[in-house]
Amino acid sequence: MQKFMKSFIADESGATAIEYGLIAALIAVGIIAAASLLGNNLETTFNNLSSSVGNANAEQGIYTAG
Repeated sequence: MQKFMKSFIADESGATAIEYGLIAALIAVGIIAAASLLGNNLETTFNNLSSSVGNANAEQGIYTAG
């Protein structure tokens, strides 16, 4: 039993797998944060573009549905 406990304590292969898992989780969090930020910026950009086109059409007397 002591031999098993010594080998179990000395074994570091599980620690490496946990480290890789933590790295993968950190990368996933970064990707999600970047996608969220990019999505918000794209939404703002398209809303501004839509407003600009709608205002330009209104000034020209062009009717746009919506």
